[in-house]
Amino acid sequence: MAETHVLFVEDDDVIREATQLALERDGFAVTAMPDGLAGLEAFRAKRPDIALLDVMLPGLDGVSLCRRIRDESTVPVIMLSARADSIDVVLGLEAGADDYVTKPFDGAVLVARIRAVLRRFGHAGGIAGDSGDPGQDGERGVLTFGDLEVDTEGMEVRRAGEPVGLTPTEMRLLLEFSSAPGTVLSRDKLLERVWDYGWGGDTRVVDVHVQRLRTKIGQDRIETVRGFGYKLKA
Repeated sequence: MAETHVLFVEDDDVIREATQLALERDGFAVTAMPDGLAGLEAFRAKRPDIALLDVMLPGLDGVSLCRRIRDESTVPVIMLSARADSIDVVLGLEAGADDYVTKPFDGAVLVARIRAVLRRFGHAGGIAGDSGDPGQDGERGVLTFGDLEVDTEGMEVRRAGEPVGLTPTEMRLLLEFSSAPGTVLSRDKLLERVWDYGWGGDTRVVDVHVQRLRTKIGQDRIETVRGFGYKLKA
């Protein structure tokens, strides 16, 4: 089996070298870069399986680098931040990141988060409901909600007949909602099912991804149930 290739962009020499060694010991192939512009060049040249980006980078900061990567690819991105400030977290997620880890981090925790992201990117399907579920039309695996069509087998989404481009994380989130239309899903439940967290993670990850999904499938398609979570309008 080919090694998973990680692009790691971090300007602190000690953190970069120590983390690279730790990841390589766990079987990852690592390309480590010291700044955002070098990271962007490496991304385009190497086409890694996942990118780890520090928020504070010289030349091109991590949030801007994430946006540039997301413009070109749906490759998973994890942001690394020395602070857990809301603005750092939200900016990274809004830029298209799939998760974030706060520094200083334990190497085992970072590896676990990387593997969790890769698992959900490798298994985007198999979530939506069986045939006969409400909203499923005669075409196998296609769920319809108003002008929204979700092909659970082809992993494609259309709105008013036009294709909707979703990242794998957004697709998994939509599949969770589509499998139980009208049912309220709590943030903790979505963290467990979509982000593979077996513990109480930061629900801001869910909130930002729901908002990103809304901008693509319609602001009124996913309803906020205050104090409980979200549900997809059937």
